[in-house]
Amino acid sequence: MKHPNRNTLFKESTTILNHLHLEGDQHILILEAPEIAAKALPGSFVHVECGPQFTLRRPISIMRTDTVQGSVELLYKKLGSGTAALSTKEAGEPLSLIGPIGKPFELHPERSRPLLIGGGVGMPPMIFIAQSIHNNSDYKPFVILGSEVPFPFQAAPSQMLLSGIPDGVIASMPLLEDWGIPSRLASLQGYPGTHDGYVTDLARHWLDALSDEERSRVELFSCGPHPMLEAVAAVAKEYDLPCQVSLEEFMACGVGGCAGCVVQVSTPEGPAMKRVCVDGPVFEANTIFE
Repeated sequence: MKHPNRNTLFKESTTILNHLHLEGDQHILILEAPEIAAKALPGSFVHVECGPQFTLRRPISIMRTDTVQGSVELLYKKLGSGTAALSTKEAGEPLSLIGPIGKPFELHPERSRPLLIGGGVGMPPMIFIAQSIHNNSDYKPFVILGSEVPFPFQAAPSQMLLSGIPDGVIASMPLLEDWGIPSRLASLQGYPGTHDGYVTDLARHWLDALSDEERSRVELFSCGPHPMLEAVAAVAKEYDLPCQVSLEEFMACGVGGCAGCVVQVSTPEGPAMKRVCVDGPVFEANTIFE
C-alpha cells in the first residue's frame, strides 16, 4: 500500500525575491519556491537552511503563498545565531528549504465563523488560513492578532464594524481588510487603536456578542506562545467550542526521524507521545491542554 505521506515534501533550492527588515528583530522573506507554494496548506511550515555553518535547519511557518508566481512568504524573528545569519541574506541569494511539512489546520463547513487568534510569530498561520478562505463566502472569519513588539505591518483603522468590541479598539491588519476579513489587534504596549490586554479578552468580547446560533458555528484556530495557546484552549472549553492549535517547538530534523520535538497528547487509548513536526504541528486543543 502506498504511504499517504509519500511525495509530499520537497527539498527545494529557492531564490530570495525580497527580504524585509522590520522593528522588533522581525523579518519577512519572500522566496521563489513553486513546488512548496503549490502544495502548502494553512499550518504548513518549512525547514530553512540558515547557512553552511549550521548543521540544523530552522522551522518557520508559511504566512502566504502565491501559486501563480510560485512564491512563499515567511515571517520570522531573530532569536539565535541561525536566524541572525538568515537575517543577513539578501535578494537574489539562494536558500534551501524542505517543505511543506506538517499536519495542517482543517476547516469544517458547518463551523462557518472561524475565530483565528495569532500571537507573535504565530500570526502567519492565521493569515494563511484567512488567505485560503477569503474568496469563500460560506465563511465569515474574525482574526485577532497580538504582539508585544511592533506589529510586522502598518496597522490601520478598520472600516469594518464589529459587535462587542470595546470602543476605540479599531487597529487592524490592512491586508485582511483588503480581503474583506475583519481583524483587531491586542497588545500590552499601548499601541494606538489596539486592545490594552490579551487576545483572549477580545475573543470573549466577540463571542459574547454573538447569538447562540452564531456561536454554535464558531471554531477557534490559534498559533503562538504556549501560555497564549493554553489561554485560548481555556476560552474554547469555557464556550464549549472546538479548537485547533499549532504548537511552536524546537526541532532537529523536522521530518519525523529524530523524535526530538515530541509532546504528550491525550488519545482514546490514553496518553501518547506525538512528534510536533509531522504528527502536528496542528492538534486538537483538548488533547494538549486538559
